[in-house]
Amino acid sequence: MANKEVKKPNIFVRMGKKIKEVFSELKRVTWPTFPKVVKATCVVLVVVLIFTVVVTAINQGLQQLLSLITTIGE
Repeated sequence: MANKEVKKPNIFVRMGKKIKEVFSELKRVTWPTFPKVVKATCVVLVVVLIFTVVVTAINQGLQQLLSLITTIGE
């Protein structure tokens, strides 16, 4: 039994096939409408703002607690 090597196409042929596949998939994508994009962006910004306020409040609380603990020992 002889060893048969399966020869892969060169890199440029493989890259060309991959690019064709990508463009083929992009044709099937349903893109969101502009109002949906704006609404989703607003939701993301509001959530980020809420988390920023919460994390800042926790940070300030812990900072005050640390300050209180360090002044008790003096």
